[in-house]
Amino acid sequence: MSKVAVVLGLNYGDEGKGKVSTFLAGNSDIALRCTGGNNAGHTVEFNGEKIVFHLIPSGILNKNTDAVIGNGVVIDPKVLFEELEVLDKHGVDLSKLHISTRAHVIFPYHIEEDKLQELLKGDDKVGTTARGIGPCYMDKANRIGFRVIDMYNEDFERKLRRNITNKNKLFDLYGFPLLDENKIVDEYLEYRDKMKPYVMDTVSFLHKALDNNKNIICEGAQATMLDMDLGDYPMVTSSNPTIGGIQTGSGLSANDITDVYGVCKAYASRVGEGPFITEQNNEIGDTIRELGHEYGATTKRPRRCGWIDLVALKYAVRINGVTGLAINHLDTIGKLGKAKLCVGYKLNNVIYDEYSDDIIGHENEVETIYVDLNTEFEIAGLKDYESLPIDAKKYIEVIENHLCVPVKFIGTGPDNDDMIIR
Repeated sequence: MSKVAVVLGLNYGDEGKGKVSTFLAGNSDIALRCTGGNNAGHTVEFNGEKIVFHLIPSGILNKNTDAVIGNGVVIDPKVLFEELEVLDKHGVDLSKLHISTRAHVIFPYHIEEDKLQELLKGDDKVGTTARGIGPCYMDKANRIGFRVIDMYNEDFERKLRRNITNKNKLFDLYGFPLLDENKIVDEYLEYRDKMKPYVMDTVSFLHKALDNNKNIICEGAQATMLDMDLGDYPMVTSSNPTIGGIQTGSGLSANDITDVYGVCKAYASRVGEGPFITEQNNEIGDTIRELGHEYGATTKRPRRCGWIDLVALKYAVRINGVTGLAINHLDTIGKLGKAKLCVGYKLNNVIYDEYSDDIIGHENEVETIYVDLNTEFEIAGLKDYESLPIDAKKYIEVIENHLCVPVKFIGTGPDNDDMIIR
């Protein structure tokens, strides 16, 4: 019987989804990416070298695993071919990559529009990666975007020139440099030809794979609290990185999904603007950042760090129907000696043990309710749960008891192999 396993971020991204995805891909026939664009990134160690993925599922590194970029993804061709070039140098079989005909394409005007929008927001800026992701999804919703398949239509060049002309009117209005229309057209006609061998109806491909008892691993991007509908709007991404986005971004049904693994850290981190109730904007946060090497894989920006928030995690677990947890950086918490776990919020004398809309807009007024634990332990190199020190087990047990979901994976170090599997 075929299985579809989903790996999702439960916080603000950067939880270490790549480690879990890479492990599961070793037992999967297909690795699938469903949402977002090259605003996501995770690093995988392969043949002694680190490879940073932004668009292509890292499962392609496994010899017998195909990789699918699903219809919910927005693709910057320049980034795509940079990744393919790296993989080719490592001897990866590129014929295993399949790109959805329905995925939307990012153009240079999307990137410039992203920068302009952030500039116009002033103090209310979201802190995007300026990769053109949001404007591409905007054009998709506005029905002036280009799916991959649209690049092969006879009126592609005419419509592309129309878009560039209209976007240049916007840039001219705000004093932004105008884009070279002919250069972009020539560039994307070349990309179209280079992309053609990989393009296919991936929805049908995935359905046939399941009919033939193939196993699929869905590599999630971003995370629950960045979801367009269910996250901390407006400080969110431009897609749905929750379980619903997996379905609409792939064509898989709810009945196809058998396992949902939610990934978080033993602490919490966030890149960019937005609420972060358990943030430690102090020496503790700085210490966590340095011990955990918390700098963005895509942006290199220092991440904001704080204590694990079990209230927000309980919300994320429920939304996504999580069946198993993956906790990374337990080794980092072990270097702190003492740690706190947020198990409740207090606002206007009301205590919340679940995330609520009542909190929205009042995050700075929330009092956090913590459980204090001793975390002076060393777990590097450990491979089974029973060998963990008592305090490390206690940390895991508090998380399991609060979230009512078993912890299946425990990160014990920076490398992909540094993991306890229960």
